Amino acid sequence: MPRPEYPRPHFDRSYAWQSLNGTWEFAADPHGTATPAELSARPWPQRITVPFAWETEASGVGAHWLEHGWYRRTVSVPEEWRGLRVVLHFGAVHHHATVWVDGVEVGAHEGGYTPFAFDITDALAGRDHGTVLVRVHAPVDKREIVHGKQRSVPRDDYDDCAFTPTSGIWQPVWLEARPATHIASVALAPSEGLDAIVADIAVAGPAAAGARLTVQAVGGEPVSVPAGSVRVVLPVASPRLWSPADPYLYGVTVTLDSADGSDQVGCSTGLRRIETDGDRLLLNGERLYVRGVLDQGYWPRTGLTAPDDQAFVTDLELAREAGFNVVRKHLKLEDPRFLHHADRLGMLVWAEPASTGTFGERAAARFEAQIAPMVARDGNHPSVVVWGLYNEEWGLDWDVPGDEAKQAAVRRAYDLLKELDDTRPVADNSGWTHVATDLVDWHVYDETPAGWSAKVRALLDRDATDFPVGLGGGTVVRKRLMADGGTVPELPHLNSEYGGGKTSVERGWNQRWQTAELRRHDLLSGYVWTELYDVEHEMAGVYAFDRSRKDDGGNPAAHAHADTVLVVDLEPAAPGRDLVVGADRKAAFDVRISYHGPRPERFAVAAVWGPVMGHPGGITVGGRGGELPGGADLSGSAAAAVTVEPYRLSEPVHVAESLPEGVSAARLHLFALGPDGTVRGATCVDVAVG
Repeated sequence: MPRPEYPRPHFDRSYAWQSLNGTWEFAADPHGTATPAELSARPWPQRITVPFAWETEASGVGAHWLEHGWYRRTVSVPEEWRGLRVVLHFGAVHHHATVWVDGVEVGAHEGGYTPFAFDITDALAGRDHGTVLVRVHAPVDKREIVHGKQRSVPRDDYDDCAFTPTSGIWQPVWLEARPATHIASVALAPSEGLDAIVADIAVAGPAAAGARLTVQAVGGEPVSVPAGSVRVVLPVASPRLWSPADPYLYGVTVTLDSADGSDQVGCSTGLRRIETDGDRLLLNGERLYVRGVLDQGYWPRTGLTAPDDQAFVTDLELAREAGFNVVRKHLKLEDPRFLHHADRLGMLVWAEPASTGTFGERAAARFEAQIAPMVARDGNHPSVVVWGLYNEEWGLDWDVPGDEAKQAAVRRAYDLLKELDDTRPVADNSGWTHVATDLVDWHVYDETPAGWSAKVRALLDRDATDFPVGLGGGTVVRKRLMADGGTVPELPHLNSEYGGGKTSVERGWNQRWQTAELRRHDLLSGYVWTELYDVEHEMAGVYAFDRSRKDDGGNPAAHAHADTVLVVDLEPAAPGRDLVVGADRKAAFDVRISYHGPRPERFAVAAVWGPVMGHPGGITVGGRGGELPGGADLSGSAAAAVTVEPYRLSEPVHVAESLPEGVSAARLHLFALGPDGTVRGATCVDVAVG
């Protein structure tokens, strides 16, 4: 059985559940004209593996541009569930699903990224088995529905960065049993003082009026209250705050006792606070600098569906190994188990819903319909520290500044999200024109060092009102930062997409110098590199699509995205030729240090020659100095030391080294050494004779 783990860890009712993943019967319906009666009268020779979209290899179907499909399977109800209500759950189905059980229509749902469930007890009519039939409509023309990066025909404006569609059931399906009177929802949040867990609990069912709730955090005392829609505060003795360094989770158990029986749900959350303070982001009152990476949530054989639970863990671990502390899940409400693992592993998440492809009343309503389910499903997760909404005016026809109706749509989405959850910052229209936002973020792409750094400097000018945006085909427009044309408010600034280069070596080079250039600017609160891994034709990843390592030209991502980064005061010429020197063969430049830590630190800068594109031997960030291959002594190559204030670029340290004899090009490795000789940061300059 694929994906056998319990699919909903944020609302765990696994005491009575049954996975329906695995083999289902499948029938293609090319014209969308089939009926349940017609289908029941003929055999279904085709099989599909759930929960993989029918386009994917893993599904066993591999059908492309099919708009209508049917699923069928028999389900058995365990004897121990007798007397309970049986509920059929779908994690996500793209795009419109209608469900029957034993010929009785039990419900329908629209929206390809949000969960839904139907009580099928009455349709089963006391039988211990039944036949589930699901009809799915997945339009080829997706422009007016939420679809994120799925390709549409006719095409979206952003078709060049769209991927294979995901149609049909693409997240787990399962049965659960619960009493008629049951726990309907549990929303957990830390108290204002981070010394208690606040639980908002809703109960539904005919015997709710006489029922009682017992709520208990692990290690705490149980609290018993009359059932209903209630708020329970669970004090925490000696609170342990959740952070990437210590991702401590508090388990909470909610038990309902009523005339209909007992129900129990397990949840978890962390005690942490994310907030803005002027132009800074704060996590638990301490400065947070976003070292983020774009993660589009695709896999080679399975599309938008993770092949197994370990795949989520692997991606989170790869992001951390590359130096990132935030993953931006792009235009996709990811499977809840991803957030479960992010909570557990201490990776911060920027979460956002899928976009439509065009603007209109229906399209905007469909986009907004995702917001409440997103908060209800994912709001308990301490890893989620930013909510995103629109991205680059996708679904807004690339024209927020010139259209009041589109500005109203952005503001309406922002207001709705903040009404549901005012504890997290919200990016209203990531990367382009902002209307109502808690973050001022922008997307800057430029292949030239001079052009890119100039754009970044201009955006960080407090008087800036617009910036250049390429729309493809050589078209460049000036986009307002704020829809009203004014200067930006005092909010955190982020470059939430950037990157460049066609080859992996070029991208490694761009990652090194572009990221260092961002670290030059103290006003910035972070960035999001594009992207973690390749997806189909988009070859922009730190890793390949299969998550294998790519040739970065000796520019490790972990060096670019470390707590301590060396910023070189030069404009690099090209990969392999950062600095071109004359006949004197002397490389001379200043180096500064950007350090993100709790207190001032003193660093020395060391320089060691090696081959062009070469890695620095056995020296790694976090390791100790010592000897490099060939006998070069790192500890003896340190230049003048400098004291560095946290989040403030240091004064320069001058480096002057002559190119080794007998070579026309070499790499000068630069290291930031802590007081104990530990390598705290590393970069390089490729030097060549002109």
